[in-house]
Amino acid sequence: MTDGIEGKGSCLCGAVKFTAMKINSHVGVCHCDMCRKWTGGPLMAIDCGADVKFEGGENITVHSSSEWAERAFCNKCGSHLYYRLKEPNQHIMPVGLFDTDISFIFDHQIFIDSKPSFYHFGNKTKEMTGEEVFAQYVPAED
Repeated sequence: MTDGIEGKGSCLCGAVKFTAMKINSHVGVCHCDMCRKWTGGPLMAIDCGADVKFEGGENITVHSSSEWAERAFCNKCGSHLYYRLKEPNQHIMPVGLFDTDISFIFDHQIFIDSKPSFYHFGNKTKEMTGEEVFAQYVPAED
């Protein structure tokens, strides 16, 4: 699901730098309660897969936000760095962190059923409810 594009970026203060080896240039927005609480609004992010290299790891604080995922931030400036699915080590990273000149395409929204009514995006995108997201990405329990 990656475009194979390399992307580089950093947090606001530069204490954490990263290189994502194979990013997907398709931007998604998450409207779930956790992402909105974490970012103060919808999370606009891209899939960076498992191959992400970080510099300044001592400045990264990780919070396990669920059994299957964790979120990380720079402990110097507070920039949100990634939402990571523990299996398969998939990094979803805020698109605003990237310094690389990439032609991003905003094309999907998830947890659309959790989106508050006070904002709207004009782009025509694929939309998935929370139930559809869990059905597609979260392993079923035995």
